[in-house]
Amino acid sequence: MNKSMHFNTLAIHARQQPEETSGAVMPPIFQTSTYAQQAPGVNKGHEYARVTNPTRTALENLLAGLEDATDCAAFASGLAAMDAILKMLRPGDEVISTNDLYGGSYRLFTQVFAPYGIKFHFIDLSNTEVLKNTINKQTKMIWIETPTNPLMNVIDITAITNTARKNGIISVVDNTFASPYLQQPLKLGADAVIHSTTKYLGGHSDVIGGALCTSHPDIIENMRFQTKATGAVPGPMDCYLTLRGIKTLAVRMQRSCDNAKAVARFLREHQDVGKVYYPGFEDHPGHTTSKKQMRDFGGMLSFTLQDDRVETAKKFMSETRVFTLAESLGGVESLISHPVSMTHGSIPPEVRKESGLSDSLIRLSVGIEDERDLIADLDQALTKI
Repeated sequence: MNKSMHFNTLAIHARQQPEETSGAVMPPIFQTSTYAQQAPGVNKGHEYARVTNPTRTALENLLAGLEDATDCAAFASGLAAMDAILKMLRPGDEVISTNDLYGGSYRLFTQVFAPYGIKFHFIDLSNTEVLKNTINKQTKMIWIETPTNPLMNVIDITAITNTARKNGIISVVDNTFASPYLQQPLKLGADAVIHSTTKYLGGHSDVIGGALCTSHPDIIENMRFQTKATGAVPGPMDCYLTLRGIKTLAVRMQRSCDNAKAVARFLREHQDVGKVYYPGFEDHPGHTTSKKQMRDFGGMLSFTLQDDRVETAKKFMSETRVFTLAESLGGVESLISHPVSMTHGSIPPEVRKESGLSDSLIRLSVGIEDERDLIADLDQALTKI
């Protein structure tokens, strides 16, 4: 596929071809566990479905095309994709990560890998001097999440990856919040990109999945080994649903971005709302960086209320009717959540406090409904607190 094509076209056609035996425009669901071989070790490219599956290969090719990667491996979840690349590390290695990140990532780092002798540093990655002072001979990986979950901090990918490259360190970007529609970290110097394809890529809250995209030879070798050796792979139906979702990624993502702008402005002007965390505001600390490395400002935002109490926040969240109180994000429907008791509950209170995550913070995943209905819903809920 011609790289000069625009993203809306690539989301449908990148590295895709009609299925060779039938001419099917959409890749079929190859619901099989094994493949006939012409002779021992002689096959048509597939031996066993844990290792490869044609439906999964079509998804991997599409994602690699969208991230401008040489290769991509699909996994059963975003955390499974993270687990695969973290298995490149060995006892004594160190990882530097942002101090404001998804609770599941923090749990995987501190409760799964740290007991094996891998050390994690959680710092403000927007401060390059702090980063340089944290790097040492044992540092093997820098983990970037941008925009961050849930405080919407923005990290300069180019600045961090330049530092990583100069020190021989692998840089990984969790691109779930932005999706490749908004930013392509490999083009900004990153070595690998992680996605929870459950979110914007799938886009319909009906499938769990993950992906690891890279052009780094060592990472490619490792991820293919992990796919075969540890087997955390998605089923063909999951791959098909994700493929189908990606076809509309551009139009869904842009609608969510447009709606989020309107919702953020409404909240900021409302007398009962405290602080709104949204990189689209010109006074947001990461606004300039967002404009540099993102196509738009995303469909995610978070905020506090003037009555900054947990009880008030929970009351407000129970009163919305269009926004559904639920975990996850990135679907066509708008979701509202309480990070401290939901997505970030695994992070200790003192760590949350240090990173600026208050117990009363509310997070919104703005969907593709009519913005007037979204604003009206938030307005009526605010009148009831």
